[in-house]
Formats: sequence, C-alpha cells, structure tokens
Amino acid sequence: MKTDLDSLATALYVQLDDLLKISPQLAPWRPKVGLAPRLTDAELVALAVMQALLGFTSEARWLRHAHTHLRHLFPYLPKQPGYNKRLRKAAELIRHASRELATDTTMWTDDVWVVDSTPVECGRSRETVKRSDLAGWAQYGYCASHSRFFWGLRLHLVCTLSGLPIAFALTGAKADERETLIDIFATEPALTVDRPGQTLIGDKNYFGREFETQLAELGIQLLRPARKGEAERAGAQLFKPLRQVIESINETFKGQLDLERHHGRTPDGVIVRVLQRILALTAAIWHNQRTGQHVMRSLTAYDH
Repeated sequence: MKTDLDSLATALYVQLDDLLKISPQLAPWRPKVGLAPRLTDAELVALAVMQALLGFTSEARWLRHAHTHLRHLFPYLPKQPGYNKRLRKAAELIRHASRELATDTTMWTDDVWVVDSTPVECGRSRETVKRSDLAGWAQYGYCASHSRFFWGLRLHLVCTLSGLPIAFALTGAKADERETLIDIFATEPALTVDRPGQTLIGDKNYFGREFETQLAELGIQLLRPARKGEAERAGAQLFKPLRQVIESINETFKGQLDLERHHGRTPDGVIVRVLQRILALTAAIWHNQRTGQHVMRSLTAYDH
C-alpha cells in the first residue's frame, strides 16, 4: 500500500463504508422519503479528514481547493453551507469512526497511557466573550506550559505513547483535570475493566490521595512527578523524556492539525472540529501501521 493522502482517504472511505453497512444507525438521521445525498456520509468524513491533514482551517477555501484538485476522488462536492451543516450532523459518526480505527491497531492494547489537557482557544476580544454562543461553556483559563491566559475550552486526552487517542473530553477551561479523568473512565468503564494493571502517566496536576485511590480501584497505576514537599516518587527518572512525549502529542494537534484555529463559533461547531482533528490523527496512525511505517504519528506523507 502507498503512503500518501489519496491512499489514506481511499482506505478510510472503504472502512467507513463497511462500518455504515454493518451499523447504519451511526449515519446522521434523514427522512426516508426524499432525495439521497450525492455525497455519501463515508465520503463526507473522508473529505473532512483530508481537510484537517492538509491544514485548511477555512471551509470555503478548502472546498475551492477540493473542486480544483480532488474531483478524481469526489465527483460531487457540496457548497460551504451544506458541507458545514452536514459535518455538524455527522459528529457522532466521526466519534465512532475514531474508535473503530483505534481498535483496529495493535497500539489499542498498549499497557501504558499518557494523560494531559491542552487549551482550545475560542476567542480573544472582550466582545467575542460577551456575545459568543460558547459563553457559559467556554471560560478564562491559564496555560502553564506556555505561560498565557486564554478564553475557551480544554481538550483532555488519554493517549498511548505513540499518540493514538484512547479517550478524550472537551470541558470548560477551569474544569478539574482529575475529576474530568475520572468522569472519562466512568463514562466508558470497558476501558479499564478489560485492562488490569494499566499504567497512566500524568503531570503534577494529577495528584491527591483520594484521586489515586479511585484510579487504583479501577486497576490503574498512576505515575507522576513529585510535587513540592513530596518525597521522590517511583519512575522519577522517566518523567522528563515522557513529558516531552506528551508535549509532542499536543504539538501535533496544535502545530500540524491547527487545533486552536478551528473557527468554531457554536458548541456543535467546536465539537465537530475537535472530533475532526482527533479522527485525522487516528486515521494517520492507523494507516501508517497498515503500511508498515516506523513512526506512527508522522503526518508528513499526508500534509501536501
């Protein structure tokens, strides 16, 4: 198999088409009577993944590019309003597709995870904060890694060391990282029930006796750096290189997949654009493994 964007899009389309044949309920609801869409749901999701991998943050510019360069893959392309509307309705399909691809890799069973949260900025001006549809969900927060305040959300990610997304949550900027992580595992108990002895690596924010007890009850061993005043913890010599792994995964989302340039203006719009980027990374890792690549998280073959 080739490692290029066309081959990834084709393989992804086939996988999604098969998924929808087995589980048609995953497709967005539409009336039984009426015209069938000329762009199928599988094609729509493949098109959205290509957009994220190629770095087009403007849907209008992306569709102009697709009309010029991608008609061999997509004989019909919608206009920007239709594309945006259908993409928002396909959020649940995109989420299921991410899990379908992740479980189709050998990395899904890795016994070491990393966890972290990263800002998803949603606005900068005071007028945006006052008038945005995201007000009430988006909040002011602080990013210690980059020493900056921001207004928006936080993406909480549980990944393998190779960067494969295992689980995630999108919360307000001030949400407690520990509570969010416990909620993630409570929402999907199968993640921990089937993995006794799982190791989870986090930063200093994942602390607390009660928190670690809750993780231990789920069969998860937490490794993190010692906080000020604490005795040195097990695995301390590993934290510096592993911290770089976590930051590198976040940088893939921000630097290559433009996570903070999502241009979402409503809750549904932000959610689907974050899901779009999670699926793009998952699809790239899935395809890299299928094609025998050495670096699973490399997007170089797909960004041009």
